[in-house]
Amino acid sequence: MKKKSRTRIISLTVIMGITSIFIVMINGCKVPESIANKSGAQLWGENCIRCHNSPDPKTYSDDQWDAAAEHMRQKAILTDVEITKIKAFLKSAN
Repeated sequence: MKKKSRTRIISLTVIMGITSIFIVMINGCKVPESIANKSGAQLWGENCIRCHNSPDPKTYSDDQWDAAAEHMRQKAILTDVEITKIKAFLKSAN
């Protein structure tokens, strides 16, 4: 095989690999429909009650919900979209 042919094959392989990685990264950023179609109240009920009784949303201030939500986001392994919807729901009671 000629040197130019090998170089072209290698170049195309690299370009295809980079393109594949880029496509996977973009598709990985899409919010699954199972989350996108749910309200903050639904997500709160489904996720928080798994481990403990959930307090009335009026129990805490917005700042307190922010702190609690960040802590629970990590413990419950919630996505940014999920925690944003849950916080909006909890704060709507105040």
